[in-house]
Amino acid sequence: MGNVVFFDWIRICLIAILVYLAYFDLRTFRLPNIITLPLILLGLLFNGLADQGFISFQDAIIGATLGYACLWLLNRLYRIVKKQDGIGMGDAKLLAALGAWLGWLALPSILLMSSLTGLIGGIIWLQWNKQDHRSAFPFGPFLAIAGIIELLWPQTLQILLLSKPA
Repeated sequence: MGNVVFFDWIRICLIAILVYLAYFDLRTFRLPNIITLPLILLGLLFNGLADQGFISFQDAIIGATLGYACLWLLNRLYRIVKKQDGIGMGDAKLLAALGAWLGWLALPSILLMSSLTGLIGGIIWLQWNKQDHRSAFPFGPFLAIAGIIELLWPQTLQILLLSKPA
């Protein structure tokens, strides 16, 4: 019983941090290192030191590494083609933190959910702010929302996409 309450408090704290990061990114277009870097470290420590973390320590390390590398590589390719950054490295650090907490197997779902919601939300954001399609919009809130969904309801996307109709 005590472990369940402990894990619930961890989830609540993680959700609160993700909500704050989403709000901060919406207001400033930044995800501060002072929050994202400790969030990565805390995810690794939690999954490495807790008796039963959310995932194995190995999955946390792989998740953090792949989370950062995925968006870093995507930005690098965009930079080669367009000669400018396409995504901020704060987003890469946030995805690394989500990978550290939820593991590398959660990353495809998080990326798909955040990309789909980001596409819709980005269009709304640009219309709301009367900007054209080349203008930047914050992607961190969509990563945070997808991370919260994956934290509360793991593998939701796989179940929806891969379940056979009755």
